[in-house]
Amino acid sequence: MNLPELTIQLPDWVGTYLETWPSVFPEVEDRMNFVVDLSRQNIDRETGGPFGAAVFDAGGRLIAPGVNRVIPQNCSILHAEMVAMALAQQALGRFDLSDGRRLDFELCTSTEPCAMCFGAVCWAGISRLVCGARKQDAESIGFDEGPKPENWIAALNHRGIEVITDICREKAAAVLKDYAASGAMIYNSGAFSV
Repeated sequence: MNLPELTIQLPDWVGTYLETWPSVFPEVEDRMNFVVDLSRQNIDRETGGPFGAAVFDAGGRLIAPGVNRVIPQNCSILHAEMVAMALAQQALGRFDLSDGRRLDFELCTSTEPCAMCFGAVCWAGISRLVCGARKQDAESIGFDEGPKPENWIAALNHRGIEVITDICREKAAAVLKDYAASGAMIYNSGAFSV
């Protein structure tokens, strides 16, 4: 029996696309504009869902980008955040990005994390989470973001993870609305909704 394998593969356009951006993004708005543009490119190029993310070091240096790959790779875990964190772990050669809390890494994401990505943020060694659009923005177009603690920000803060929300929210939410308007698949709508 051939055992299945999982390879996380960014779309072909990402390599060339990265060449048009600096390798260091000093301001949080610069980093958010980058991930929101990743999400825009992903839908415009029809290579996945309307979500982008990236991991940056404490100096704003890009470690790894991520875009949603759920539909193209037939894998529900390939959310942009999961892709960015997994690729950053591979790039740095460790499952704990923080290396025992000695180093700081930021996950910047075009939309606040769903339940799955929320959990992964806790285990990946992220020290700061920066979010664009809100859960409500994703759910308003039909995505099911899953059960997350009501006070999820405090839960992350309690674990030593700083959370910043609403950075470029309108721009990030516009990508979600454009995705829905295009008629593209909302691939988990209604899953176990209450």
